[in-house]
Amino acid sequence: MYKLAKTLTGVLALTLLSGLAYAQDAKKFPGIGRTATPAEVAAWDIDVRPDFKGIPKGSGTAEQGQELWEAKCASCHGVFGESNEVFTPIVGGTTAQDIKTGRVASLTDPKQPQRSTLMKVSTLSSLYDYIYRAMPWNAPRTLSADDTYALVAYILALGEIVPEDFTLSDKNMNDIQARMPNRNGATTQHGMWTVAGKPDVQGNPCMSNCASDAKITSSLPDFARNAHENIAEQNRIFGPFRGADSTKPPLKQLPGAGFVTQVVAVSAPANASPAAAPAANGATMQALFQKHNCTACHAPAAKGVGPSIAEVAKKYKDQDVIAKLAAKVKAGGAGVWGSIPMPPHTQMPDADITNLVKWMLTGS
Repeated sequence: MYKLAKTLTGVLALTLLSGLAYAQDAKKFPGIGRTATPAEVAAWDIDVRPDFKGIPKGSGTAEQGQELWEAKCASCHGVFGESNEVFTPIVGGTTAQDIKTGRVASLTDPKQPQRSTLMKVSTLSSLYDYIYRAMPWNAPRTLSADDTYALVAYILALGEIVPEDFTLSDKNMNDIQARMPNRNGATTQHGMWTVAGKPDVQGNPCMSNCASDAKITSSLPDFARNAHENIAEQNRIFGPFRGADSTKPPLKQLPGAGFVTQVVAVSAPANASPAAAPAANGATMQALFQKHNCTACHAPAAKGVGPSIAEVAKKYKDQDVIAKLAAKVKAGGAGVWGSIPMPPHTQMPDADITNLVKWMLTGS
């Protein structure tokens, strides 16, 4: 009974102190914001530090991680972490000797074709923290703590840092940190923070009398414009701008509006079928488009990771494909627009998918 009374007294004291903090802030900054509630702070305070402070309790096996990986991660990062045209590999470039030394030898090898995540990352907490906060790309913050443990365990198993039947948990994270291939790769020799009382930034401002605007004073002559064939075909195959088409005259301005579209009311073209009409006005559909992170891959008029809205509308003009495209968005896949796959949207409501498909088919 004494312990219960003592606990209730402590809770009451904390409540009174919290109310006092609210009152003080209100007096200091009248009419400007408010103090975050404990629940709001907890929702944001999910970072995991290098000493594993903040790591949530839980566990996950590499086998469970493989199932999650194939369902939520492989579409962007490859079945074995080899990735695709957009993302760099997660796994590769590390050896058993690197695990012993804590320094990845291939980082300084000029013959190494590409640097993977496991080659560069020095702390296991960084790997866990980023996956937990930001993945999957199309549905961040949907992974549970156990899901994240399982996915990290699978990545570590792919890199042969842990065995295939390994179970990762908050209890053994520190033990696995001691096996990270590049755990000794982070140093203070190059600055970036204060070392022994000496700041790493020691330079002085070097810019003065800067021009207010830039003027183009030279250009490529017409006879040399296509000297090395079409530049556009020699650049990356994704992103809104992939180099100038040097077989044509220079553009007066860049096409498209990038990945951020304007929220405007739109309506279906006069010749569109009723089935292709959007289920709501343009502002509502635009908000839905952004809510489900569709803008991460699809721009209005320029090719991004995936096709633009305009390209989709043009390809399927006057076709009854709403059900077909809705099913494809739900299941994900690749082939129609290239080798880069679209991840599945299994968490997205069917009604939202159908409405967005209708909206995109109008070319909005």
